[in-house]
Amino acid sequence: MDVQELSDRAEIADLITRYTRHLDQRQWPELGALFTADASIDYGAFGGSVGGVPETLEFLAGAMPRFAKTQHMLGLPHIEIDGDRARAATPCHNPMLLGEGKDSKVMVCSLWYHHEFARTPGGWRIASLREERNFMHMLPGES
Repeated sequence: MDVQELSDRAEIADLITRYTRHLDQRQWPELGALFTADASIDYGAFGGSVGGVPETLEFLAGAMPRFAKTQHMLGLPHIEIDGDRARAATPCHNPMLLGEGKDSKVMVCSLWYHHEFARTPGGWRIASLREERNFMHMLPGES
């Protein structure tokens, strides 16, 4: 690998991490800035929205408040770079707390993120995102 490819891989891996961090912290404007203007986002594997950035941000702003806490834990992404385009497949384990205290439940979602990226004048951005469902399971929990 040359220096440019190493730099691209680091930037893409950071972009994937920032994506999940903004999700967990519910930072919608910052999340939206990670995508290209014409990005397509498919959360259909878990019954979520399918559409562009505005529709996705609206969906997340309405859906995420039902969870007291979330934590997207990522495995290492498999990144393939082809010039100004790239793809990544990243495993994710996402526990989400429903409710608080003795009556809380933990919903665990296991998935793969499939990203496509485009190099822009502002750096790499997400051009496409699709979730692939592995499993979902509900556990009792206590916060």
